[in-house]
Amino acid sequence: MGCLLSSPSDVTGTYKHKSLGILTGALLGGCSYVIAKYAATGLLSSLVMLFLLIFAISYLAVYGFRASLVSFAGLLAVVLSFAGLSASSIEIWQKGLLIIGGGIWYLLLSSLWHFIRPKRATEQLLSETMELTGEYLQIRVKLYRNADHSQQLSKELLQLQVELNEKHENLRELLISSRKSGGNSGYARKRLLVFIDLVDILELAMAHPLDYEKMHELFKNDEAIINDFASFSEKLALQLMQIATALYRKKDLPVLELDKLLGDLENSFREFRSKIDIPERRESLLMLRHLLDYQQQQAERIINIDHVLRDIAKKPRPVMREKEAQKFLSTQEYDVKTLLSNFNFQSPFFRHSLRLSLIMIIGFLAGFYFSIQNSYWILLTIVVIMRPNYGLTKQRTRKRIIGTLIGGALAVGILFLTQNTTVYAILALVTLTLAFSLIQKNYTTAAIFITLSIVFIYALLKPDVLKVIKFRVLDTLVGAALAAAGNFFFWPKWEKQELPGNIAASLQANLEYFREISSFYQLKGKLPTSYKLSRKQAFLKIGDLNGAFQRMAQEPKAQKQQLALFYEIVSINQTFLSVLASLGTYIRTHPTTKASSAFKDYTENIIDNLETALNYLQDPSAEKSEKSFKRSPEEGLEEKYEKLVNYRNSEISQGKLDIDPKVREELQEAHLVTRQLKWLGELSVLIKKNCIKIIENK
Repeated sequence: MGCLLSSPSDVTGTYKHKSLGILTGALLGGCSYVIAKYAATGLLSSLVMLFLLIFAISYLAVYGFRASLVSFAGLLAVVLSFAGLSASSIEIWQKGLLIIGGGIWYLLLSSLWHFIRPKRATEQLLSETMELTGEYLQIRVKLYRNADHSQQLSKELLQLQVELNEKHENLRELLISSRKSGGNSGYARKRLLVFIDLVDILELAMAHPLDYEKMHELFKNDEAIINDFASFSEKLALQLMQIATALYRKKDLPVLELDKLLGDLENSFREFRSKIDIPERRESLLMLRHLLDYQQQQAERIINIDHVLRDIAKKPRPVMREKEAQKFLSTQEYDVKTLLSNFNFQSPFFRHSLRLSLIMIIGFLAGFYFSIQNSYWILLTIVVIMRPNYGLTKQRTRKRIIGTLIGGALAVGILFLTQNTTVYAILALVTLTLAFSLIQKNYTTAAIFITLSIVFIYALLKPDVLKVIKFRVLDTLVGAALAAAGNFFFWPKWEKQELPGNIAASLQANLEYFREISSFYQLKGKLPTSYKLSRKQAFLKIGDLNGAFQRMAQEPKAQKQQLALFYEIVSINQTFLSVLASLGTYIRTHPTTKASSAFKDYTENIIDNLETALNYLQDPSAEKSEKSFKRSPEEGLEEKYEKLVNYRNSEISQGKLDIDPKVREELQEAHLVTRQLKWLGELSVLIKKNCIKIIENK
């Protein structure tokens, strides 16, 4: 039981954090079991114990994800104290010590595995991140070919982006903390270089928010060239996923063919350019040029990853200093102030803890008064299913019920086929292992295997196993219904109440990122750490916003009146960040000219729009004022681009078809900066209008 309670804390992270999590889970589990056993002397004492223990233990989740897993160990221990699993005559406190001992035993095994294969966790997480990044690139390719399904594909991209943000945070903790504890070892440095390239690949992918409808319109008679670019993108994604598989399985890395494929793509681009009238189709040519630059940069990063993993000697690449690297870690403070500041009804953790305590009491009373066999399964179902918000609880409830019903049906079929106890023992072991392996990845399948393992364990102990299946299904349905009802009736946390805050946080992060980009474009020089930190925050906050919107979409219809409006502003915010990343990536990776006064004016106008939107969200009653400009910021923005176009047209008319590299760079810069800045301006106006609508429709 100690191993069971400690195992949920054995998740991705540094060895120190994992060890402390496992040990704390064992201690909390053992102590909770002892307190629950000694306190449950009668109905009233059991109810008081349940309320106080469940509230106190679940409230520990204020300290973050790992703390929520530790608190789960305590909650599970309280539930299992009602199960009567051990018929031995040893004292309750001795059982508590055995639970703690089991947790320590699990910690020793986990530590032994870590020291035998210290790099395995990093390699697995790195390969998973690489594979997800490859999937992200593949979905983007579908947008080239299928503009009609752009909305569905965009939703898939948002979901993948949320998952990638989580993977990136875990990798930062693993790689940066390992550098701190083990020095700047060659292994840690190389994996950090791979991680940096993976972050760049995602940013580059986000940084090219093509107008797919316009692209298909411009190239409706030249689909072959678009297919060439789409095919190259598919091969990029495939190569990255093959590297991920090889890394995970410790096999030889695949042979890269990107140099040859890139040469073929460049030839296709030159052939297209030679066939068209450049002045007439300059927009198409510049769009392809930007796309080609993007493909070249993505290919370069995948080649970098390949070279790092193969230990191919190249010019040393700089890795950030330790002090700078530490700024990118998200630290969790474990102090009493955190507990006290959340001890109020405004805190979702406080409301969830109170809600869970009450529903557990109702579940306990249901089992007590209706004399349900193994009624602790009701409590177990509530603990496993119930989450702080309605959407996640609803999703978990559905998966749990489906998994239990399928598992129960399969178990009945197997029991009718054989009555061999050896088969039951083998199946119990296999299904329990599969359940724990899948519980984080596919909860429905995990629920199937959990049900099967429980049935086969009982089949070894009791002859009336079919009754066990019946009550297992019944208890799961009762527990699931109570969990869903609790989130609906007891101080529900509806996402429509929280979304304006998420939107404001994302807007603030985008605003800081935009300021850093604008400052760097104007001042040039070395890229500051503040730029990288603002970029990281912008990516994390848009992930939080996407997650909040997805949860809102699962809520009751009455709580989704502004769903279309929220979807619009989430999409606009996502596009705004993509355009920011595009502008930022370009000015970081290309030589740029002096920023014009029109650039500064237009930048100020965008910042003013975003600040106005933020003011509406943060304080709807405050008086709003907007800055006025001496001239329209539109004036002069396209001046440089038009001059370069006229100059280039005159060169072509004089027979100079080959463009000077410097002129081409300046023309490309003027085109991209002007177009992206105007796009940001249009989006900032839409953001402001939609934020006003959100407040007015409250």
